[in-house]
Formats: sequence, C-alpha cells, structure tokens
Amino acid sequence: MIESIGIDYAMIWAGLIAFAVLAYIILDGFDLGIGILFPFIKNKTDQETAMNSVAPIWDGNETWLVLGGGGLFAVFPLAYSVIMPALYMPIILMLLGLIFRGVAFEFHWRTKNSQDWWDRGFFLGSLVATLCQGIALGALVQGITVDDRAYAGGWWDWLTPFSITTGIALAVGYVLLGSTWLNMKTTDELQKQSVQFAKIAAWLTLFFIGVISLWMLFIEQQYLHRWFDAPNVYYLMAVPVAVLFCGFKLLYGLHKGRETSPFMYAIALFVLSYIGLLISFYPNLVPPSISIWQAAAPDDSLKFLLIGASALLPIIIAYTAYAYWVFRGKVKANEAYH
Repeated sequence: MIESIGIDYAMIWAGLIAFAVLAYIILDGFDLGIGILFPFIKNKTDQETAMNSVAPIWDGNETWLVLGGGGLFAVFPLAYSVIMPALYMPIILMLLGLIFRGVAFEFHWRTKNSQDWWDRGFFLGSLVATLCQGIALGALVQGITVDDRAYAGGWWDWLTPFSITTGIALAVGYVLLGSTWLNMKTTDELQKQSVQFAKIAAWLTLFFIGVISLWMLFIEQQYLHRWFDAPNVYYLMAVPVAVLFCGFKLLYGLHKGRETSPFMYAIALFVLSYIGLLISFYPNLVPPSISIWQAAAPDDSLKFLLIGASALLPIIIAYTAYAYWVFRGKVKANEAYH
C-alpha cells in the first residue's frame, strides 16, 4: 500500500534535516549573539542578566545541531562523506568553540578569581563557533569538488573571500538575534543598550544579505538561472520583497520601542534567507553535483529511521516549547537561574 503511494522518503528527510538546521540557527543563534555582544555590555550586572536570559535554555538548543548532523550521517551518508572532508577544519573549530563557550558559561558562576578569563572565553568561543558556521556555509554555497563520489578538492578550499564574508555576515546576524532577544527579555539600561546594538546589526544584516545574494549569482550559473529565468523570476521575487518588508518592520519596531516584534522580524529575516538558500540549492544537497536522491540511503533505511524520528521530533519540539514557556517574561537584574 505504502509502495503504491510512491512516497519520496529522501525528500521527507531532506525537509526534516533542513528544519533541524533552521531550528538550530535560530535558537542557538541568539545565544551565540549574546556571547559575541558580551564584552560590549557595559557593566557586570548587565552581563550576568544577559547570561541569565539564556541560562535555562541554551544547552537544550544544541539538540537541533545533534539532530541535523546525526541525521545527515544516517540518511544522507554520501553527502556526509563528502562534506566532512571538505569542511573538517571549520567544523572542528566550530565544535571546539561551542564546547569552550559552554564550559566558560558554567565557570563564570563557579569561580571569582578567574571570572574575567572565563568571560573572555565565553566571547571567543561564541565568536569562533559563529564564524566557523558561516565559513562552512559559504564553502558549501560556493560548491564542493567531487570526483567518483568522493571529495576531490584541497585542504584550504573552504577558505575564500566569499566564505570569510559569510562568516562575518552570520556573526552580524547572530548579534541581531541576540540583541533583539535582550530587548525582549530585559529592562532598563541593558534593554536600551540592546536596542542600539540591534539598530546597527539590523542595517549590517540587510547589507550582508544583499551582498551575498548578489555574489552568489556570479559563483554558480545554477543560482543565476534559478532566480532569473522565466517563469521563476516572477514568483521568486516574492522572497527579496519579503526580506525588504521584514527589514523595514524590524527597524520601525526598534524605532518605536517595540519589544517582541523586532525579535520576530529578525527571525523572519533568517527564515527568508534560509528559504532563498534552499531555492538556490534545489535539487542538490551538495552543490553543484550531488542531488538529494543521489546522496540518500536506501529507502528501507529511510523508512526505518523515519519511524524513530516520528516519535522523537514531537518530544523534542514539546520540551523545547515547554522550556521557553516556563521561562517566559522579563529577566531582572540579580535574579539568577544558577
């Protein structure tokens, strides 16, 4: 019966992994953004309030990274075997940055004599992890050299002006998420600082979205044809129009002193940029030559794993939503989670 329906399990899994990656980018993005902002927050009390705003939830956000990476290994083994050798260095540095960020986060509350050093570690771990995520993304966008179903490029192919630009752009975007989160979750002087950070980050994020979008058109002909060949151009232009609308509403909300809407519109910018990336990539999972179906495991494996994912994903979504609900509302100074 199931076979007769002709279910595309590879496409289902591509959607699930895409969702997991997007969830990680958004949920851990504002955590990392707060880490990058940390040394620029003026006083120690406000710094600790910023940390407390994410203390109950930051480690749970990492679940989506595990799901995305583990899912790629299990259901798209060819893509995993090509992407990992191509991006070993930025991925390893990213993981080290995330580990160091987590350790520094905990040690901030456990030691006083070396607290300043751990605070620097919190900043550096967040910055390194973010830059490496953006560099890895840029390296994937510019294409990975494949020969006979194996990575055929060089050790430093991932490090290019484009990938460095995407790394900086992601850092700016995470600062936007982090500052709008603090605007929503904090009060008084820290909230005022967050609004100023958010205004600068919003303009820079929109600038980088424009620069990278145009740059991509000259990197790979597939991207140019996907967006500007008829009839695609007529309906895909809705994406950049929506980006401009969300950018305007974000800046307007910050100007008017809104608290929740700037964070929502910052998330919308990330979602729209991600949709634009997926549109550019399709049908490839590893640009420019490995498609979703070429990279997928056998259907029997995909079906078996989908049964487990069907039970697991609702649980992850439920406990994530519950954690955010329990710790909703403003975080006040000297009101510590730890």
